[in-house]
Amino acid sequence: MLFNSLSFVLFLTIVLALYYSKIFSWKGKKRMLLLSSYVFYGLWNPPLILLLWISTIIDWTASKRIAIEDNQKKRKLWLLLSMFVNLGFLAFFKYGDFLLENFVLILNSIGIEFNTLPMDIILPMGISFYTFQTMSYTIDVYNNKIEPAKTFLDFALYVTFFPQLVAGPIVRAKDLITQFYEEKKATTNQFIWGFFLLTIGLFQKVVLADTLLSEASDTVFGSDGLLNGIDAWTGTLAFSGQIFFDFAGYSTCAIGIALMLGIILPDNFKYPYASLGFSDLWKRWHISLSSWLKDYLYIPLGGNRNGLIRMYIALMLTMLLGGLWHGAAWTFMVWGGLHGFYLIIERLQKQYLPFKITKWNGIFLAFLTFTCVNLTWVFFRAREFETAWNMIKSMFYLQSDGAKILDTFSIIKVSTVVFIMFLCHWFMRNTSLKQVSEKISPYTLGLIWAIMLFLIIIAQGSGEQFIYFQF
Repeated sequence: MLFNSLSFVLFLTIVLALYYSKIFSWKGKKRMLLLSSYVFYGLWNPPLILLLWISTIIDWTASKRIAIEDNQKKRKLWLLLSMFVNLGFLAFFKYGDFLLENFVLILNSIGIEFNTLPMDIILPMGISFYTFQTMSYTIDVYNNKIEPAKTFLDFALYVTFFPQLVAGPIVRAKDLITQFYEEKKATTNQFIWGFFLLTIGLFQKVVLADTLLSEASDTVFGSDGLLNGIDAWTGTLAFSGQIFFDFAGYSTCAIGIALMLGIILPDNFKYPYASLGFSDLWKRWHISLSSWLKDYLYIPLGGNRNGLIRMYIALMLTMLLGGLWHGAAWTFMVWGGLHGFYLIIERLQKQYLPFKITKWNGIFLAFLTFTCVNLTWVFFRAREFETAWNMIKSMFYLQSDGAKILDTFSIIKVSTVVFIMFLCHWFMRNTSLKQVSEKISPYTLGLIWAIMLFLIIIAQGSGEQFIYFQF
């Protein structure tokens, strides 16, 4: 079920009506939310609910055993069981065909003739998100950072809570499970603000990502040959804006829906295209994933505790695996590797060529970071290396016969939207939407809200699924 669909409007209306009715106790409401979450997820492919059940039962059992077990070896075995099941599901469903394809290529490259048909495995929606979420719970219990959930119902709801189930934020147990222990009910202000956030999220997705930017992005990246440089940059900028509005739109919807239930989810984006360097970028983009990678991968790999070389290796490995998390393709590895390279260069610059950031050079640094990010998006969006390489050559005019495939209106439209987006990120980088809204009169805010709702309705979106559903 998609947030940007009429069926979800009906679904959410029913859930809210039941949640705020006096029919259920708090325990009954949690059961209703759990059942609703299974319905929400199961409408894509009902059998895939089995994976959620297995992960839930395994991690619940493993964490309970870890919490009461004194023998360290047995505790570690329960942890390994949890990780084996979760990573095993992820490896099979997300990387099965990718691993098989590369295994065949390796055999053929050493002279062993071997061919096989692809397994055509169905990728369960959101498997990367709920897998990382449940793994963090078990690891935190193992490291004595949290207590196990009080009841199985609380834990099951943590795993499957429908607003953020499919595309995050990836919420830690200490931030969500504990909210289920006592009855939650949104205040009037929370409910209105949650609905406002839902509207903003849908506006970002339906109007900005799908209506204004997706066509130019799809046209450019769907081209097989070399392009005119302006077209190549326009298509890349269109995707840069599209993926932000699409993914930030989902996160904003999720946070808003949860708030309408009286439940707080953490921010996942903080105006990332105004980042002053790549360390700053990963504190602002997909915050829940970057913090997860830092706590459960980068630090266990040694972090910055074992010298510069080991730190750079840990950093690069973290970003390479972060790239692989996004998709089963080498292009995603290159995307992650480029981010790792940028982070290493940035740290070397801070060590050997430090400079003070001022309001005058800050916007230039933000623009430079944004430009470098756009180069990485080429590999993220391109399906094949050949497409990515053609795009890079086209963007830097390393050819003379690039095709012109975008009309002038598309170029102006994309340039205008992305320019406004960049300026908004720059002016909002040290504040929040909530703080800004408090400075605006209720009448002006109501007018903005009405305009967004009107544009969502007339956009007549085709119900495109969110980009991160494929991850």
